[in-house]
Amino acid sequence: MVRPKALGGALTALATVAAGVFIATAVSTAPASAAGTGTGYLHTNGSQIVDSTGATVRLTGINWFGMETDNKTFHGLWSSNPWRGQLDTMARLGYNTLRVPYSNDALKPGATATGINDFVNPDLIGLSPLQILDKVINYAGSKGMRIILDRHRPTSAGQSPLWYTSTVSEATWINDWKMLAQRYAGNPTVIGADLHNEPHAEGTNPAATGACWGCGDTARDWRLAAERAGNAILGVQPNWLIFVEGVSCPSGGLSNVWDNDPSNDEDCGWWGGNLSKAGQFPVRLNVANRLVYSPHEYATSVYRQTWFDAPDYPANMPAIWDKYFGYLYKQNIAPIMMGEFGSTLADPKDRVWLEKLMAYTGTGVTGMSFTYWSWNPNSGDTGGIALDDWTNINTTKQAILQPYLIAPSGGGPTGGPTGGPTSGPTGGPTTPPPGACTATYRQVNAWQGGFQGELTVKNTGTAAVNPWSVTWSWPSGVTLGSGWNATVTQSGTTVTAAAPSHAPSLAAGASVTVGFTANGAASAPATVKLNGAGC
Repeated sequence: MVRPKALGGALTALATVAAGVFIATAVSTAPASAAGTGTGYLHTNGSQIVDSTGATVRLTGINWFGMETDNKTFHGLWSSNPWRGQLDTMARLGYNTLRVPYSNDALKPGATATGINDFVNPDLIGLSPLQILDKVINYAGSKGMRIILDRHRPTSAGQSPLWYTSTVSEATWINDWKMLAQRYAGNPTVIGADLHNEPHAEGTNPAATGACWGCGDTARDWRLAAERAGNAILGVQPNWLIFVEGVSCPSGGLSNVWDNDPSNDEDCGWWGGNLSKAGQFPVRLNVANRLVYSPHEYATSVYRQTWFDAPDYPANMPAIWDKYFGYLYKQNIAPIMMGEFGSTLADPKDRVWLEKLMAYTGTGVTGMSFTYWSWNPNSGDTGGIALDDWTNINTTKQAILQPYLIAPSGGGPTGGPTGGPTSGPTGGPTTPPPGACTATYRQVNAWQGGFQGELTVKNTGTAAVNPWSVTWSWPSGVTLGSGWNATVTQSGTTVTAAAPSHAPSLAAGASVTVGFTANGAASAPATVKLNGAGC
């Protein structure tokens, strides 16, 4: 995540997890084709991102981190909510894009993924970090979501001011990007590369050693490095978008943090958040219409920047955002995809900040794109959309973001830019007529003494079912292990999947997929009913 000019080191608090290693077979990837995220590969047109048909696309996504840490794979795989269930929830809430942070450690031959609950995620047993990523990309693509890969750290030990370190060279950075571009070539679910996370200042001016913008020093000029890496990637995969973050201080040196010398002061911002020099020194790529600028922006729970205590706060914020990145969008220079922004919302100022920031990005499909930080509840200074059980959600944060989310096709009944479920008639639950639903079952996996499955129920009626509830029966001896996408309980041989509070309505023509693990002999659900009416 992002750090301000006055902070150093990696401070993100990560949960302590139990280690576990598991393997399965690789899966094929599926191309994305969705109303929310367009068709085919994406490119740019002025300040907009457009799809292969020229239709405008707005990426409204979320970060799911972990692959950049010692676990080398997504966090929360240790929870009772299977990985598919977490992606189901993201898509249903309206997140059409997933930004995936990784470190180069996770890409090494022999890299091992840890912190996985093998009972809940038996299909991940023994997989390498890249093989798990393959599965996540495949499933996300089947839901119409897009993937942005984010080189978050050179090693799992922490972030770095520059794109290279003494142990991870620029050549390694670029070669790993080329490997990923080749691995996912031909799969438009993966739309691009966020080249390096949060380049930032280091050292005291004038002896700066950190990332600068436009200074001309090839060892420190992030703009020039972004061109080298971006063009190398486009040489392998010319269809990818190249996401370029800002710096913190354009000189690459900490201004007045240590020396208190006003003569060395300059305009500094968040790590990766300062694109004030990009207009004067633009990133030049060999393939036209592939550049997206990707600033980071945070609130007081990360660091209390001076502007939060200005007398005219929050009216001062739009001008600050204009200066750091918004002018690129407003002057039709390039699209903006805000790669990280978030807060615990513990300070009332932070809620105002988030509301103002979302309004600043604009409404509808032509607004600025974004990926919220984060899905993970274990981000120490922001928290997440998911709560600590990795199943329920933070409804306060979600309510602020919801009007700006454009759900992927297949992401559930939340629908378009304004989101929100469709309400049925008042006065109690809606009961569809018999035959107004269909049910399909897929066994995901099986092992000795248990199995994992997905039951998809579609409302084929002409009215919303609100709140919805699905029931089915199992043979005697089959018992529920865990469930997701609903509140799943069992009484005798009858299983009930009740609608979650954040998505109570099942619109006409919409489907819901209830996932579960169970103990006993693998058995398909029988006598499936939607609100009491047989499917």
